[in-house]
Amino acid sequence: MELLNSWIKEEGPRLQGSRELDSSKLQSPCIVRLLSGGYRLFYTAVGPAKPFQDCQGYILSAVSEDGLTFQKEPGIRLVPQPKIPHMSLRVLSPSVAMCADGRWRMYFESRGPASIPTVICSAISSDMLNWELEDGIRWQAPGGVGGVRYLALPDGRGRFYCFESVYGPGGPSHGTRISQGIVSAITSDGLQFEREPNVRVPDKQSEYDSAGITTGEVLAPTQAGGPWTMFLSAWQVPNSGTAVPVHPSHDVEAIANGRSADFAAASIAADMSGFRSRIFVAYSVDGLKWGPLELVLEGTGYGGEGLDAVHAEDMSLIQIAPGQYRMYYAACDARGQWCVASAIHCVP
Repeated sequence: MELLNSWIKEEGPRLQGSRELDSSKLQSPCIVRLLSGGYRLFYTAVGPAKPFQDCQGYILSAVSEDGLTFQKEPGIRLVPQPKIPHMSLRVLSPSVAMCADGRWRMYFESRGPASIPTVICSAISSDMLNWELEDGIRWQAPGGVGGVRYLALPDGRGRFYCFESVYGPGGPSHGTRISQGIVSAITSDGLQFEREPNVRVPDKQSEYDSAGITTGEVLAPTQAGGPWTMFLSAWQVPNSGTAVPVHPSHDVEAIANGRSADFAAASIAADMSGFRSRIFVAYSVDGLKWGPLELVLEGTGYGGEGLDAVHAEDMSLIQIAPGQYRMYYAACDARGQWCVASAIHCVP
């Protein structure tokens, strides 16, 4: 059985905030191989040049010939839509796949006010630069879904894996989150999805995933009888007594005074308030029932050194040689600075 549990972090960030579109916060990478050679990296960001005052994030892109040095592309690939309630504030966590007709489809998490559960939507493109939002919602649940990752299946169908949150009385706005694990849904046309029974990977299997699992990316077997491999990121709850900042969408004082809370500042404050995230691997014989989590990548912790001292999450993988992969992931250091980092699989 081929195990992908040994990784070496590569020096330096692949992407970091450097312009008015992404200088406030940058995360949630998605790597895609270009048909002409090289790579395109999609990512979520926000900065002073955001298109409207209440905007909390949009999807940008950068290109690279070697997968290490990236050049940012001008403009925004996908932006929130203020007139669509479930997509009025933020779009994030893209997952891009080629369609049967040669076009590209992007699945992404879509957010509005805290009173509206997060959903998964999609957009279509012929060049990966200009994206047209597709009508409707691809997937939703009462407690919210997100962190979507799409996988093309050998039989021509597709499956996405995403987190699904379950809340107690009061729902996402006022209730307590009971769980947040990975679920899956299947599709024949890329637009209509049917949820598969049960939870793929439940949270709270250890102290490290006590705050929920945020993203699960799956690699299908490379040979008959081989294992399915899932990389997933999980959050750990704050230390006891830690004061967690209020999310901007809950900032009653700001709303009452007719102003918008600084999303990036409040979001980063929450990131640094005692939470930590790490990356794990799990294996399966069928892509549905998964074994225990194994820690494969984490930082040095609060006060430590490194790009990912506090957070390592929302990974996206691509094969760079037979049996060898590069992992791109969102990383946050001990000073609250986010970037996209990378690690390479160690071939035995």
